[in-house]
Amino acid sequence: MLDRSPRFDQLPAMPGIGYKPQHFADIMEDARPVTWLEIHAENYMGDGGRPLAQLRALSERFPISVHGVGLSIGGAGALDTEHLARLKHLCGWLQPASFSEHLAWSTHGAEFLNDLLPLPYTDATLARVAAHIDQVQDTLGRKMLLENPSSYLAFAESTWEETEFLAELTRRTGCGLLLDINNVFISATNLGTSPQAYIDAYPLDAVGEIHLGGHDEDEDSEGRPLLIDSHGREIADPVWALLDYTLARCGAKPVLVEWDTDVPDWPVLAAEACRAATALDRIAAAQ
Repeated sequence: MLDRSPRFDQLPAMPGIGYKPQHFADIMEDARPVTWLEIHAENYMGDGGRPLAQLRALSERFPISVHGVGLSIGGAGALDTEHLARLKHLCGWLQPASFSEHLAWSTHGAEFLNDLLPLPYTDATLARVAAHIDQVQDTLGRKMLLENPSSYLAFAESTWEETEFLAELTRRTGCGLLLDINNVFISATNLGTSPQAYIDAYPLDAVGEIHLGGHDEDEDSEGRPLLIDSHGREIADPVWALLDYTLARCGAKPVLVEWDTDVPDWPVLAAEACRAATALDRIAAAQ
């Protein structure tokens, strides 16, 4: 009988990176300080070839976090059951240590939009998202984590604060949370709020992963700062500072460095992971 028990049943409270195939040889030779890897689910829903062979090899040595980008958890319509079935198949053979998706929508009818779009935080949205999370967790037979979005505007119709909305989702569904520190900083800058106040109000006890990434700086039509969640450069110093602020309140968590566009050579990415390791070491020493 095929053993489908997970090799790694949880992520360590140490640095991880978003896996890119060009780094496969470097990771297999010496991944330090990286101890776990994240993949995007939609890149591994095929039936074979080099990507799946490499992923199988990596899963023998590292805990794997599967991060979905295409379920459209916040979509107005029903979830795509074929997409969900492919996701179930992937998680079935891979047995990842974690699965996560975004608090966003990306579909309209039969159309798929190549973006993660924001939601108004209303009672109706809450009920819809909770039902979709229940469906995902029931189908996969596992707890999922939900990631906070990066925001460029606020909805006048919202009746919930984002942190309260996320906390209520965890209460209703039992899901966990993926706290993206870069998204917090982006949203606070764009909306003129305090990132520290957001962290203070966030349900940190539900956090299963923390993400960090790079962003681009721009300005809006009135000359105010506008940050773009690009994942295409090094992590900004204020985001590292916000990580320190967060870890001081919640303790050590698995911390992921995301770099999805203009991907650098391995030493550059490993250096970012080293900086995450240093932040985790500081909190361990303080505790």
